[in-house]
Amino acid sequence: MDKLILRNVLIRQKDRLVLPKNLVKREIFEEILSFINDKRIVIISGMRRVGKSTLLGEIMSRLSFEKKNYCYVNFEDESFLNFEAKDFEKLNEILIEVYGESNFYFFDEIQNISHFETFIRRLHDEGKKIFITGSNSSLLSKELGTKLTGRYKLFELYPFSFYEFLSKNNLSFPNAIFRTEQIAIIKKNFSDYMSLGGIPEYLENNDPDYIKTIYDNIIFRDIISRYKIKSQKELRELVNLLSTNISSPFTYNSLKNSLNFSNAQTVKNYISYLDNSYLFFEILRFDYSAKKQLNFPRKIYIIDPSFFNILGVNFKDNFGRIFENILFIELKRRFKEIFYFQEKNECDFIIKEGIKIIYAIQACYYLNKENREREINGLIEAMEKFKLTEGLILTFEQEEEIKVGGKKIKVLPIWKWFLKNEK
Repeated sequence: MDKLILRNVLIRQKDRLVLPKNLVKREIFEEILSFINDKRIVIISGMRRVGKSTLLGEIMSRLSFEKKNYCYVNFEDESFLNFEAKDFEKLNEILIEVYGESNFYFFDEIQNISHFETFIRRLHDEGKKIFITGSNSSLLSKELGTKLTGRYKLFELYPFSFYEFLSKNNLSFPNAIFRTEQIAIIKKNFSDYMSLGGIPEYLENNDPDYIKTIYDNIIFRDIISRYKIKSQKELRELVNLLSTNISSPFTYNSLKNSLNFSNAQTVKNYISYLDNSYLFFEILRFDYSAKKQLNFPRKIYIIDPSFFNILGVNFKDNFGRIFENILFIELKRRFKEIFYFQEKNECDFIIKEGIKIIYAIQACYYLNKENREREINGLIEAMEKFKLTEGLILTFEQEEEIKVGGKKIKVLPIWKWFLKNEK
């Protein structure tokens, strides 16, 4: 890349860089900020348009307040199409010219550049503090895992949580003690959250075309272009089928047969690409045997309810699935290892920490005489299997305590559990 062009790009990016003010404070912000003096590289990974760049801006704003200098590059800029690994030395020279000497480097979407990890390692060896964002979990972990094992701390950013959704609407319930009039407001907002989701800019413009643009960018730029997929039609058909079967068990072979794909490996590859791009997430049925886990049917969830509209999913007909999907994404924010459990009965989610299962959770929008026994039996079976004394059923508004054979089941409104940040 020509040095003059590179200099002009960096000057333009600096001139256009506006540090955020008065934005919704992300729940993860303070934790990330606590690593500012840690020697490790900080990686913020997540789907496009969930606020990664804004989060970087907030950190830079804090540095500015403390009168600390920093350097910033956004590699998503189309001007970097011809940028190669050998250009990193020029880049560093020009960054010092444009920003001055600094110990803080911020790189947006750096995984777009091949072999970026060698440059990052050199900066790290020189004692620089580095913050990176990226929208492909596999590329970041693969490249940095090879060159920088043990040198980085990964944070994953998701669309707004319900707490952040309320903050965006200037609502706050700090004591988690809810009066009657507050409950009505919270329930109304949670219903809106189920419909609108938590993608920040979409909540500002409420324009379905904006979500469609994000979706198209993920499909074309993050998957078709990156992985050189020849059949766009196949990929879109798979996405449509997955979106209508959220929370339902599937196998790669069953999807292959439904879509008339030539082989199940193609299905497996496509789903891994969707997972890497944070659009869909697979979870496995738990078993102590890793081999059995891989052979059991899986389940799939989508990153945000806003995508249901453009994928043609009827909200009314899929109300329970969307409710369960929202719970899954919240669990992704809080925990690393999530499974479902099934033997004679089924439990929607079990949480593994280390070698132990620590929680069993059911998602049920409304407990009634048709589903009550099924939901309780699935939860009790999981509790007995993993020697848990307490289980949880999350509903829209019901609250009670159920005791079965010395075991306790809490039934709580999902929004109350979200806002209390209980685990």
